[in-house]
Amino acid sequence: MLSARVDDTVSLAWGIPSFSTPKYIIQAVIEQLGADEEIGKYTLPDGLDELKQLVAGKHQVDTGISVNADDHVMITAGNMQGMNSLLHVITNPGDEIILTDPCFASHIQQVMLCGGKPVYWALDEDNAWSLDVGALSGLISNNTKAIVINSPSNPTGKIFSRINLLRIGEMAGTHGFMIIIDDPYSHFTYENRQKYFNLASVTELFENIAYLYSFSKAYAMSGWRLGYMILPAHLKTQLIKVHDLNMICTARVSQAAGIAALTGESHHLVDFEAAFAKRRELICQRLDALPHVFDYVKPEGAYYIFPRILAEHTSARDFCLELLHKNRIALAPGSAFGPSGENHVRMTYCVSEDTIDLAFDRLEAQFGKA
Repeated sequence: MLSARVDDTVSLAWGIPSFSTPKYIIQAVIEQLGADEEIGKYTLPDGLDELKQLVAGKHQVDTGISVNADDHVMITAGNMQGMNSLLHVITNPGDEIILTDPCFASHIQQVMLCGGKPVYWALDEDNAWSLDVGALSGLISNNTKAIVINSPSNPTGKIFSRINLLRIGEMAGTHGFMIIIDDPYSHFTYENRQKYFNLASVTELFENIAYLYSFSKAYAMSGWRLGYMILPAHLKTQLIKVHDLNMICTARVSQAAGIAALTGESHHLVDFEAAFAKRRELICQRLDALPHVFDYVKPEGAYYIFPRILAEHTSARDFCLELLHKNRIALAPGSAFGPSGENHVRMTYCVSEDTIDLAFDRLEAQFGKA
């Protein structure tokens, strides 16, 4: 990133949790390194059997859906790699993938990398970034292969409603496209836990859903590069081919960390969420002191906020570049997250409270308090 080359930059741009990987995971891997003579070797392309079985068990607890580990579970090097392999399987040149707008910036690039065409489904900012399901049918064509859902959402923090997600499921069943669920943030829903609904829990939609889970955020394991997919058997058969050619297998040591994560007592999840909740309140308080600069919707989950820029500016990108070079503040320009992201910035509150305060102290020095 450009900000890495600017000295003394305070960054609210990267979505990397400030926490270290929990000690029980680290300790288990240390012990495994000393005890397992196979730790430095390949695994089968779809992953270690022990980890796949644990994932199948976790998925049943989370969704109520029973899956066969060999037929339906794929261990990936995080959701980015899983998404890339899946898009390579289902996408031919010119095929269309519907993306919420705004959406995670890398989803846009991944679709284009695979020869597909992103079709933008604008979220309703005036209704707190809700899905406009009424507009979806007009975006579906004979070339539609999939829709990507990320809830809680990056970059808006929106938790999409059960009723709207079920309507997407009905359309997928009718039109025969896939629903790709990218799930790094479902552990972080704060007071909105009852609003969260996982569409992968609908049995009738199993053949239409690829569910992708990442350990990066909830387990502070972004550098371990570990995730998994739950998907129909016919898709897994094809996905293994791409995964094998791409990387052979997910690193065995990372899979050992995943086993530790799923067998240990993950009390840290409560602590992580509580810390993020406190930081969410802080960043909202600091934004409230700059109503002439930003307008925002309070996020319901994840750890991002997506304010609209009210201050004078030519574009989100130029606004961020000026803040970086003039004030040493790194924000992500909203235009990177789709057409509806223009005139917005993404801020993350997974960083420390001191980092949030320092960034806003510099913003207030630049723009003044209201």
